[in-house]
Amino acid sequence: MISFLDLKLVNEQYRQQLIDAATKVIDSGWYIQGQEVKAFEQEFADYCGTKHCIGVANGLDALILTLRAWKELGRLKEGDEVIVPANTYIASILAITENRLVPVLVEPDAASYNLCPIKAEAAITPKTRAILPVHLYGQLADMPAIMDLAERHNLLVLEDSAQAHGASINGKKAGNWGHASGFSFYPGKNLGALGDAGAVTTNDNELATTLRAIANYGSHKKYENFYQGVNSRLDEIQAAMLRVKLKHLNADTHRRKEIALAYAKGISHPAISQPIPASSTMESLESHVFHLYVIRTAEREALQAYLADAAIQTLIHYPIPPHQQQAYAQWNEQPYPLTEAMHQQVLSLPISPVMTDVQIDTVIAACNCFEML
Repeated sequence: MISFLDLKLVNEQYRQQLIDAATKVIDSGWYIQGQEVKAFEQEFADYCGTKHCIGVANGLDALILTLRAWKELGRLKEGDEVIVPANTYIASILAITENRLVPVLVEPDAASYNLCPIKAEAAITPKTRAILPVHLYGQLADMPAIMDLAERHNLLVLEDSAQAHGASINGKKAGNWGHASGFSFYPGKNLGALGDAGAVTTNDNELATTLRAIANYGSHKKYENFYQGVNSRLDEIQAAMLRVKLKHLNADTHRRKEIALAYAKGISHPAISQPIPASSTMESLESHVFHLYVIRTAEREALQAYLADAAIQTLIHYPIPPHQQQAYAQWNEQPYPLTEAMHQQVLSLPISPVMTDVQIDTVIAACNCFEML
């Protein structure tokens, strides 16, 4: 079986380094808000090119708490509108509604699956105060255009970088484009912890200070609570794990791009639409780190079953769009035809830094041998 993502094998590469890092934390006797968290925050901020990195408990909290901090600072208020792509994972939208803000769903760009700046601008109203672009599947949204749009309309920009660690445009990485960015370090991410973890990056000193307090019971100083905060902190063990894996992120990303290029050049089935052209080069893939390699086909169920019979595991990211979820029943009848078509046709092929060349060739051959009904 070719696994979609073999996390045991991924972490096996760094087994002794991870054990040593965990042992160091255990032996330190300090397990919350210690030196490992401080070191990782600095290292990840340096990696992204930002002034600040604030570790939090998970990627959803990274988004929720950033919006909450902007409310505390008076930059947002309840009822303000936030533009967000309609085809995102539901977490992007949960962060908005959790803060009693209003999501404005916008259809994506058909080629990149990301937020379309033209459609985003058309969705702006007098109540719009922020844009939440999602770097879906590992590809940066058109951030130069989105930041230009935000500047012209005086909007805040919160990047959802949960899938895009290290993706860049003109050398500027995810997490350093918007006014802030939320990252997830869920185990399956390109930079994954061994449990839940997340972070916010920003160049805004006031936002960073406010975020740290809100995530720590609303406290800047122990036993003095300025905000009605929460407990959402990156713990020492996960920070230590992430410090180990951050050192290998560039190499892992390079391997993901090699696999993506092999797929693009090798898969030629007429019913399969690919996320990048066959003419792509390593240099042209700066903006995409291939957290997922997502193809589209009208024959998705048949192709997925065929690949499963060939012992190739695939996944669907995501089968039901947010506006059709029971959680947002008020949107169930609203039409988002492009989003709905994508969710009905997308299929994620195996891609991970531990895939072998033989496995890659096997996936390519199986896709090309698929016979439509």
